[in-house]
Amino acid sequence: MSPDELVYLGILAASIPVGFLFRYLSPPVKQGAALLLGLSFTVTTCHIHTLHSLLTVIGTWIIIKSYWRYARALTLSWTFLYLLFFRLVSWFGLPPPTPFANAVQLLLTLKMVSLANEVHSFHIERKKEVSSFAKSPVIGGLSQEPSLYDIFSYSYCYIGIMTGPFYRFQTFFDWLRQPNPQVLPGVVPCVQRLKLVPVYGALFLAVNSVLPLSYVRTEEFLDENYFFRLFYMIAVFFVFRMRFYAAWCGAEAGCISAGLGCYPEKSLSKPGGGPTVNYSPDPATEDKYDFRTIQNIDCYNSDFCVKVRHGMRYWNMTVQWWLHHYIYPNSPFKSYTLRAGWTMLISAYWHGIHAGYYLSFLTIPLCIAAESAMEASVRARLGPRGQSVFDWVHWFLKMRAYDYMCMGFVLLSATDTINYWMSIHFIVHLIAVGCIVVGRALKGGKREGRGRDKEEKREGEKAENVKDKTGEKTD
Repeated sequence: MSPDELVYLGILAASIPVGFLFRYLSPPVKQGAALLLGLSFTVTTCHIHTLHSLLTVIGTWIIIKSYWRYARALTLSWTFLYLLFFRLVSWFGLPPPTPFANAVQLLLTLKMVSLANEVHSFHIERKKEVSSFAKSPVIGGLSQEPSLYDIFSYSYCYIGIMTGPFYRFQTFFDWLRQPNPQVLPGVVPCVQRLKLVPVYGALFLAVNSVLPLSYVRTEEFLDENYFFRLFYMIAVFFVFRMRFYAAWCGAEAGCISAGLGCYPEKSLSKPGGGPTVNYSPDPATEDKYDFRTIQNIDCYNSDFCVKVRHGMRYWNMTVQWWLHHYIYPNSPFKSYTLRAGWTMLISAYWHGIHAGYYLSFLTIPLCIAAESAMEASVRARLGPRGQSVFDWVHWFLKMRAYDYMCMGFVLLSATDTINYWMSIHFIVHLIAVGCIVVGRALKGGKREGRGRDKEEKREGEKAENVKDKTGEKTD
C-alpha cells in the first residue's frame, strides 16, 4: 500500500471509535467537535491547499445569501468552474494539490450543489406557506436557512470528509439533533458492515501484488498472449472493486458508529437523499432503524445484477443519487440514452480531466443502448428458460463491459487506454455495436425502441431499489 492509502486507512480506522463517542455529545458540542476534527484532518493532510475548499465554501455562501433564486445554477457553475481551476493550478504557477485535497474538493462540490438546492427549496416552500397559510408537506426539507457556521460545520464535518459517502445538509442537521443517539443501533450494524472488510483488503493486496496495473503500460505486456491481455482487465477491475469495497464499507461504518443517517425503516430512506416519507416514531412502540441514507455500496448487487444500467445504482450509490437528482433532470436531452450520456459526461468531469474518465464513462450509454436493443429484439421473444439463459449471458457481458471501462478509469491517459483497448481489438465496443445492429436487423431495437426508451426513463426516475432476478439478496 502507498503512504497515501495508509493515511486514508488511518483516518477511516480512527473515525469508527470516535463516532461512538460523538453519540454522547450535546448538539452544540457535537457540531463544534465534528467541525474541528474535520478541519484538523483537512489541514494536516492538505496543508496550504485547504484554501481551495475554504474559497469554495465562502463562494457558495455568498451565492446562497445574495441570489437564492438562482443559487442552484450559480452554485453548480461556481463549484464546477472552480474544479477546473483546481485541477489546472500548475498552469498558474501554483503547487499542484495533494490527493487528499482532491478528495476533499470532490466531496465538497457535491455538498455545495446539494446545499444550494436545499436552500432554494426552503425559500420556495416558505413562500408557499405564506401564500396558503398552511405548513408545507415537503419531505426532508430544511426548517431554517443555514448560517455560515452551519455551512462550515457541514462542509468540514469529519464524517466522510475524504472518502464519502455524500449526504445532504438535512441529514447532517438531523444527526446533530438526534434526541437519544445512545439508544440508536450502532455496534451490530457497524460490525455487520465491517465483517468482510478484511477479506476485501486481503484480496486487494494479494491480486494487486501478482497482477499490478503498471504491467499494462510496459512493452512486454503487448507481447503477451491475447487471452492473457483480455484476462488482465478482469483482474484489474477485481482489484479496483476490492479496494473500494473495503474503503466504502469502512466509511459507512464510520457513519454508523456516529449515528449519522440513522432513520426509522418506515421513513423509506434512499442512499444520499434520506427519508422519502414523513414519519415520526411513536415513543410507546419500538421502531426498527436503518442506515440506508449513507449506504454507498451494495457489494452483492454490484457484482450480480444483470444490467449495465443497474450496476451503476449499486456502485457509489450516494453519488448516483446526487447525479440522478441534480444532473439527470436538467439534461438538455429528452432521450433516456442521451440523458444517460449527459449524466456520464458530467460524472467524468467531476472525477477529473483525464481522458480515460471520458472514454470510460461515455462507453456506458453505448452499452445501455446495446442491451436495450437486445432485450427488445431477442429477450422479449424468448420463453422463461430462454430468458434465464439470456440473463446469465447478459450478466457475463455486463461484467466484461465494466472490466473494459475500468481500464480507462485507472490508466487515465488517452494513449494508455486506447493502447490497451487496441491490444484486445476494442472487443466491448465491437460487441456493443454488433448488438445494436442485430437488434435493429431483427426490427426489435427500432420498432420497440421508443417504448423501451420510455420504460427506461420511468425506471431511471424510480428509486434505486430495482432488483434483478439474480440480485434480490442485499450485501
